[in-house]
Amino acid sequence: MAVHFLPDLSSPFIVAASTDVPPLFALLALMLAGVVAVSLMLLRFRQSLLVGYFACGIVIANSGILGQLGDPVELEARLQQMAEFGIVLLMFTMGLEFSLRELRYLRRAAFLGGSLQLLSIGLPVFGVAIAFGLDLSAAVIVAFALAISSTAVGLKLFQDLGLSSNPGARLALGILIFQDLVAVALVVIMPLLFSGGTEQTLAAMGSLAGKSVVFLAIAAFLGRFVIPRLLHAVVRQSSRELFTLSVFGLCVGIAWLGGILQLSLPMGAFVAGVTVSESIFRHRIQAEIQPFKDVFLALFFVTIGLAVDVPTLLTVGWQVLLLTTGLIIFKCAAVVAIGIRLGWPPRSSVLGALGVCSAGEFSLVILKRAGEFESWSPVSTQILIGSIALSMGLLPFLARFHDPLCRVLAKARLTSTRHPTKSQAQHPPDRLKQLRDHAIICGYGPVGQELVSALDTIGVESLIVELNADTIRSLYSEGRSALFADATDQETWALAGVEHARLVAFTFADAPIVAAALPLIHHLRRDITVLARARFAPDLRRLRALGANVVIHDEKEAGQAVVEHVLAIYDIRPEAHLDD
Repeated sequence: MAVHFLPDLSSPFIVAASTDVPPLFALLALMLAGVVAVSLMLLRFRQSLLVGYFACGIVIANSGILGQLGDPVELEARLQQMAEFGIVLLMFTMGLEFSLRELRYLRRAAFLGGSLQLLSIGLPVFGVAIAFGLDLSAAVIVAFALAISSTAVGLKLFQDLGLSSNPGARLALGILIFQDLVAVALVVIMPLLFSGGTEQTLAAMGSLAGKSVVFLAIAAFLGRFVIPRLLHAVVRQSSRELFTLSVFGLCVGIAWLGGILQLSLPMGAFVAGVTVSESIFRHRIQAEIQPFKDVFLALFFVTIGLAVDVPTLLTVGWQVLLLTTGLIIFKCAAVVAIGIRLGWPPRSSVLGALGVCSAGEFSLVILKRAGEFESWSPVSTQILIGSIALSMGLLPFLARFHDPLCRVLAKARLTSTRHPTKSQAQHPPDRLKQLRDHAIICGYGPVGQELVSALDTIGVESLIVELNADTIRSLYSEGRSALFADATDQETWALAGVEHARLVAFTFADAPIVAAALPLIHHLRRDITVLARARFAPDLRRLRALGANVVIHDEKEAGQAVVEHVLAIYDIRPEAHLDD
């Protein structure tokens, strides 16, 4: 019997409303409102928003609301279809963030550290799963699902702590990159694990390998010769709507091609992201697609919460706690040992371990995908989902144990016999992540070029934000730090590292754009100096009111320049004119 958390939904008002409003729309409205309410409460305690999504789904599933709005099975099926689109967008953005240069830089932490981490956690979990009666394929899935960590929650934790550049965060990033690659491959080959029969499986793997080669060749051709030219032509039209539609068309189109070749839609979306990950359009695409990804991904986690049955979960609560505790402890211990063995200092190894000690969003994706082939028992489903959700929710809380754990290691005299190499301790070869105390220059016209040149002479590094694709290409060829991004997007300022910059300078006199950007800048950094230009006096007052520290009035400056030149023609010194 489901537990009812909400008021009686059979009231005349709700029934009447449900007959006038499409059931799916009504459910979406309740879901999104519930997500906002629960997330606001969780943010006060610095908890992950993913926990709020789970909680919202749990409340809806155990309140009886699905039965009041329509056929629960049909509603859940439609929600899952939308949730699948969230996974596609997640994979696409992961592909965008996947950098071959960064992988080369982190190859030791990724391939050696990541493989050791998966084996050290996956093998014991696999053995326990077999002991509990799961068949071989199901045990493999459970082992991978619990060994994988949360990329989103882990990286967000490092950002909140201001430790994204710490060597421990780089160790965690390398392991997370490897886990993501393994998860993508597992989603692709999962149908083969449950196909049964060795000969059929080998034949299917051969066919899959051939299709993968064809798909990657097509994607590489599109990424090299077609997509950059297409996006460049779209950008020339200066239409934001057209650019957004093109990005979605690119994501869905290549994902659809992967689906046709039976490589799964998520795999196709990941490859689509990789094809443009090294292009100048990468950051602009990230900014455009991020809000849509957040919405649909929230729906995905809510649908996972819909699968939680509270009465059943309460009966197995001690098993959930036991599994979660064991998972966190073993993951921490394994990553600390791996980090020290690979040459990271103990303190950095502890930080990296805390970033990857939970299960992750891909754990849920893998289990959900496996559910299409394997019938999990209700008890097993509740234990796994409950443990994954709990471990992700505990991650911000566990970060508080960083210093105590380091003190324990110091007392135990666990020190590394090797020192981290230069490649381990430094930032990756991504210039944007290295910038500190820099100037963010919006616009690279004549004024922007003069300003950047002046900053070069005094040794201040500049990051140029520009929406002209030809200019960005030229800047990249010169080795300059630049972003093809829109100043009115919140994501742009996060990517530009405004929290670590000293100055933001708008070198163009477009008051509406500057006015839209100023609140976004001050949301991330209240004390940064902002310089702007204004053509007219009303714009001057408006930008100052919005928080611009220095506003250059173009009309006044031009008037002063004209006066100086005219006085020079008549051999009158400006000082004498002012004295008169």
